[in-house]
Formats: sequence, structure tokens, C-alpha cells
Amino acid sequence: MQKGNIGVTTENIFPVIKKFLYSDHEIFLRELVSNAVDATQKLKTLASIGEFKGEAGDLTVHVSLGKDTITVSDHGIGLTAEEIDKYINQIAFSGANDFLEKYKNDANAIIGHFGLGFYSAFMVAKKVEIITKSYQDGAKAVKWTCDGSPEFTIEDTDKAERGTDIVLYIDDDCKEFLEEARISSLLKKYCSFLPIPVAFGKKKEWKDGKQVETAEDNIINDANPLWTLKPSELKDEDYKKFYRDLYPMSDEPLFWIHLNVDYPFHLTGILYFPKVKSNIELNKNKIQLYCNQVYVTDSVEGIVPDFLTLLHGVLDSPDIPLNVSRSYLQSDSNVKKISTYITKKVSDRLQSIFKNDRKQFEEKWNDLKIFINYGMLTQEDFYDRAKDFALLSDTDGKHYTFEEYKTLIKDNQTDKDGNLIYLYANNKDEQYSYIEAAKNKGYNVLLMDGQLDVAMVSMLEQKFEKVRFTRVDSDVVDNLIVKEDKKSDVLEAGKQEALSVIFKSQLPQMEKTEFNVMAQALGENASPVMITQSEYMRRMKEMANIQAGMSFYGEMPDMFNLVLNADHKLVKEILADEDKKCAAAVAPIQKEMDDVNNRRNDLKKKQEGKKDEDIPTAEKDEVNDLDKKWEELKSQKEGLFANYAAQNKVVRQLIDLALLQNGMLKGEALNNFVKRSIDLIK
Repeated sequence: MQKGNIGVTTENIFPVIKKFLYSDHEIFLRELVSNAVDATQKLKTLASIGEFKGEAGDLTVHVSLGKDTITVSDHGIGLTAEEIDKYINQIAFSGANDFLEKYKNDANAIIGHFGLGFYSAFMVAKKVEIITKSYQDGAKAVKWTCDGSPEFTIEDTDKAERGTDIVLYIDDDCKEFLEEARISSLLKKYCSFLPIPVAFGKKKEWKDGKQVETAEDNIINDANPLWTLKPSELKDEDYKKFYRDLYPMSDEPLFWIHLNVDYPFHLTGILYFPKVKSNIELNKNKIQLYCNQVYVTDSVEGIVPDFLTLLHGVLDSPDIPLNVSRSYLQSDSNVKKISTYITKKVSDRLQSIFKNDRKQFEEKWNDLKIFINYGMLTQEDFYDRAKDFALLSDTDGKHYTFEEYKTLIKDNQTDKDGNLIYLYANNKDEQYSYIEAAKNKGYNVLLMDGQLDVAMVSMLEQKFEKVRFTRVDSDVVDNLIVKEDKKSDVLEAGKQEALSVIFKSQLPQMEKTEFNVMAQALGENASPVMITQSEYMRRMKEMANIQAGMSFYGEMPDMFNLVLNADHKLVKEILADEDKKCAAAVAPIQKEMDDVNNRRNDLKKKQEGKKDEDIPTAEKDEVNDLDKKWEELKSQKEGLFANYAAQNKVVRQLIDLALLQNGMLKGEALNNFVKRSIDLIK
């Protein structure tokens, strides 16, 4: 028996390995099984070049549970006593920190290093044994034992077959790893696609009302996963089945991309376009990253462009730089190259589908557009690739490329300043009447109801020359695309004021909502009252919901226009009725207001050019008194209009109809509207 010291204190090597190499205890199983697979593959390589001439036999790696132990066994190349000393005892030849420093810039030199992977065992084990026999002729079997201290023993032992058994005596605080279900789930997570068969116990079958073990090994992995095969060997159903195996509860994917690159880096994998329901974040972290079929992570932001993290699937590359524990990506020039390559492959695939089967592309557009729009918004080079196959959809369900749509609307939707106006709606049902009004004018209306369409509108306005997007309910239809200068006011000032006060006084109080009342000549057949919202303010508030730094707009009240159609019969009747019932009471108030205003203007004209200290106090006081008097008279006049409006059921009915049309009539106001409607019908 040989005793020795691995070269560092127990306060050094094991805490450092735990802290800096392995952040998660469960990684130990991946490392030990991966090492067993590596040893087996090395034997196969030696056999292929003639350096091993014996019988390879069954090369399955076995994982088994004992009462207090986990054992990982292989029939690979095994180790001699000298190799144990080299790969195990001298791993920390100059201290663990020196070891990490030596390899920090060359992580690939560590990945698959038996010693390093082996030491992860001490995260869960209070004692570890290596029982091994080299493939070399005449090699003796040896047993290495260590309890996690710097001390170890190595001795001869009996072992008939070549290979290595790693026996972990599980620590008291890690007993969860002795549960069959726990080990099974870890093997499924980390070892499902290792290139050598891995067995965990025996297969089970139902017999006499219970599950019993059979004599057949329970192989937990697929040693030849789909991404390692040639695309020419595969059918659509193969890809769909693999997707179902990866994501059992998901809908069938839209389509997929099979990656297979040998230069300037090695990369294989399959990326699927899933059907996206709603929330973007919920669909991230669905791409699994492998290194030589060893699972690494599902956080691939460093290698896959952000917009493609919405995809599902598998990537495998030995050239992706990982930290020494194979737990996460490290920065490297290869990462940028691979990211660029993936972007190109995705855009090429989309372009190919668009060109070869546009009908299929359009049918899947509603599912695809979140990927494409997200990419165009976040990655300039993807926008340049995607602008030829990205689509715009109108409210009739027709699809157009950017150039096709520009050609479609340029003759009829260009305003007086030469701007091309893209009209759009984001809810066909809620904005139905506005859409119909625009279509009756011969306009086309886009449907932009996607999660990212608010941001897309702003981006496309910057990308397109002399183009403005306007939501179809942002103004009355005649003002959406102004083709000539507007006429003067349709009503004289007194009538405009009367209408404004009459309708504003009957608007219900709504939290963080303000209305501006105006009259316009919209034609006898247009609606008597419409509600519109400024395109600019609405868009700023929408952007505030998705973009940091714009919360100021989110706090502002919603601003709406209540537009009265001065040409409509009902509005004309209200004006005539108001004049009949209010004129006598309003006239003397208006005359007094005019007198006050004239005197106030005379005083202000007299004070023009004078410094404040040169104006007599009496004059200043008189101006202040006149201002107060004018406000009092104005309030009296508005009170008369408001009293009239309160008695006129048609006014409130028209307001409520406009609110109802825009989904803004609720609660008590809606109940009152229903009662009033019944009364009017009677």
C-alpha cells in the first residue's frame, strides 16, 4: 500500500474547486459520466488505429446506486498507478489557485481532463474510491482512496476487466443523490445524448400488478442524436419526433434548420421555430447547448443572437469556449463568428421558404413575425437581410412585402406634402367603424396587432423615406391623409363655444382622461360624434410601457378629441334648440363680457411699452378686477349652457354612443345609457 499527499491542504483544493469550478452540486454526475465516456471513446480510437488489439466487448457505461454509494463504471482505457499519480494526485501540483491560473485562458485544455472532472465528486461524497485497470498488457489493477483530505492511499486490488469504477460514499447532507428518481432526472438532463451507451439499472415491466426489473440494461441516452446525422438521411417526421422528445407538451414546430459546419469552426445542431403564444420571456432558454454531446447549459445568450433565443433546439460545438467546469460560456472571437453564422443560416432559411413557397410562408406569418420583427428591431444586419421577406398584413388578411405595399398605396395615400401615409389598426373589432370609413375613401388599412408592432412602427418610419404611420382612429377620416389646405372654421366662434361647453359639461368623469371638444364639417352621412386620439401622444404612452426612460409619458393623462359633425342633422338641431332656449339669457351676459373685454383691452393698450413701476396702481387693480369679472361672467354663461345640456337627452345620448363605440362606457354611465335608450325608444 502506498500513502501520500496530493500536494495542498484540505483548506485549499476542495473549497476552491467547489467555489470556483462548480456552482451546482449536481454537476458531479455529468463530470463522472462524461469522463467514463471519454475513457471509452479513447479505447475505440486506439482500436481504430491498431494500438489496442483486444476484444472491445460491451462498452456501455453503467451508473448504479448502493445503500450509501453511487458507482460509475466503464470499460474504457483504465488507469495505471502512474497515471493516477499524474491525473489525480498531481492535479494541484502547485496549489489549486496556481492550477486555475495556469488554465484560465485555455479552458479547452481542461475540458474532459479526468482529474478535474473527478474532483467534482467531493462536492457530494465524504470518501471516493477509484478501482481501475489499464488496457495495457500486463497492467495491474489498483485502488485509490481519499476522504477529501490531502491524504490518499493507493494499493493493488483485484479487477478482472479493464476500465474504471468510481465509487462515491455519499455525504450525510447529500442523501438526495441516493434517490433513484433524482439520479434518473440528472442523467436525463446531462447525459441524454452522450456518444456511448449509458445504463442506469435495469428496464422494468409490469408483472403481477407491480413493476419488476428485467435482465435488460436501462439505456438512458441516444448515442446518435438527430443533429449528428446527415440531413439527407432524415425525414420531416424524424425532426418532428425529435422535437416532441425535447419538448413533450409543445405544439408542432413551424419548421427547422439543421446546422452542420466544419470550417472555420465546428458546429452542429437543429434549431426549431416554435409557435409562440404570447409572452416572449416565457419562451426563452429553450435552446440546449452541448459540447461533444455533453450538456452544458440552456442559457445561450452569448452565442445565439438575442432575437433567436426565442427558438428551440440544440447546438453542439467543441469550439465554443466554456469555463473549466463546462458550466457557462466565456468571451471569445469564435462566439461572434458562430453568432453571425447562425443569423445568416436563419435568414437564408426564411428567404428560401419565402421564395419557394410563399403561400406556406404567409400562412405561418402570424407565428413567424415575432421572431422576424424582434430580429429587425435588435440587429441591424438582420434587418438588412429580412427586409425583402418581412411582410405587412392588412385588415382583409392580405400580405405584402415592404416594396409591394409601397407600390399599392402610393397613388391614393400620399398627402399634400408628399408623405406616404400608412394607415393601421391594432384591433379590427374595436376600430371597425374607423377601418370601414377609411376603406370607403379607398384607403388600405394595415393590421398591426402584434406584441412588437408599436416599436416596429417607429423603426419603419425611420427606415422608410417620407413615410408616416397613422392609426386609423387618430382623427376623422378626412384628416387622416390631408391632400389640400384646410378650410376656415366651420362655425362662428359663439356657436363653436356653445357646442363645446354643452358637450363637455355632459362628459363623464374618468380617471387620468381628458377630452377636447371641437366641431368639424364631416358631411351629412358621417357620424354626428366621434372620439379620436392624437397619434403622437398615444404612441408615446404605448412606448412608455415597453421602453425604459419614457415613464414620463406613461404618467400623463390620456388625451382624446370629441369631434362633433357640424353637418349632421342632430348637431344642427341641438344648436338651433340651444339658440332658441338660451339666447335671451346669454345675450346680456355676452354683452357685459364684451364690454369688460373692450375696457380691459383699452387699459392694456394704454400700458404697452411702460415699465411695471410706471403703471398706476389704480390701473393695475382695475385690470385685475376686470379679469375676475370676465371669469365670473364666463362661468355664468357656461352654467346656462350646462343647465341646458343636462335637460337635453340627445346630447348625453350622442356622447355615450361615441364612448360606447370606443369601449369607454362602463359602470354607472353604461347603466344610465341603457335606461335613457329605453326612454327614448318609448
